[in-house]
Amino acid sequence: MAFGDINRVNTNLQSLSAQYSLNKINQELANNQMQLSTGLRINKAKDDAAGFSIASKIKGKLAGMNQASRNIGDAKSMMNIAESGINTIMDALIQMKRKATERASGTLGQTEMNYIEKQINALGKQIDTTAANTKYNGSSLLDNGGTGTTIDKTFQVGDSNGDTYSVSINDSTTSSLFNGAGSATGGTASTTDFAMAETGSAGTVVSQADFQGLISDISSAIDTLAGTTNQMGIDQNNLSIRQDNLSQAITSNNAAKSRIMDANFAQVKSDSVRLQILQQTATAALTQANSSPQSVLTILRG
Repeated sequence: MAFGDINRVNTNLQSLSAQYSLNKINQELANNQMQLSTGLRINKAKDDAAGFSIASKIKGKLAGMNQASRNIGDAKSMMNIAESGINTIMDALIQMKRKATERASGTLGQTEMNYIEKQINALGKQIDTTAANTKYNGSSLLDNGGTGTTIDKTFQVGDSNGDTYSVSINDSTTSSLFNGAGSATGGTASTTDFAMAETGSAGTVVSQADFQGLISDISSAIDTLAGTTNQMGIDQNNLSIRQDNLSQAITSNNAAKSRIMDANFAQVKSDSVRLQILQQTATAALTQANSSPQSVLTILRG
């Protein structure tokens, strides 16, 4: 902007030009100080419309990925609870097999055999109680209430639609582990039948051969539960891999957002010093411009 003739006092063009420069410097300095105080290069859309738009999309993606990572953490916690219940049931099955093997021997008296039958029956009830009480947020993990052979869960493990992971946990009640067994006197034995047999209400006699068959049934139940544990381990490992991948993706997206949004403190501080010097210079120029018309008074005095 050109400077005006100092002999004209009605419109002080020098002062207007100095004011314009000072206002512009003050605006830049205010923006510079905002960057220093927030650590952000872009504080409003007007600072960089394209960058602000891209960064907003990245923020949305990060929000989804961070929540997905928490979802995986919750899923792993749920699986850990299910695994703990399965381990308790496995311990009961192993003890049950030991007792069934003991009962199948012909060296015991009737009293001892009755004791063992009660112990096996109690272990069966313990299995069902454990399966019923193994829950996460009120949701049963090992007992589907007789509505199927598995408990199916689907987890949202990413920020995109359909980015899910599904698991199927076998029902681990005695009804499922022993294939819905009915009679203790033939075929597949059921632990609940032993209580009936020892009171006589079942109208049957539990023989040594029945317990030999029960040994086979318990072995099958242990194999089934071992398969459940194996698949659960695979699912937990897969979930951990998904979580690791998410962590890497979150880091990469945060780096991309940082390159767009974050201020370069060294550069901003350097600009701050430069703007402060310019501000002082512009202020001095404005002071001088405002005092220049005073020279016209010399004309009037003459």
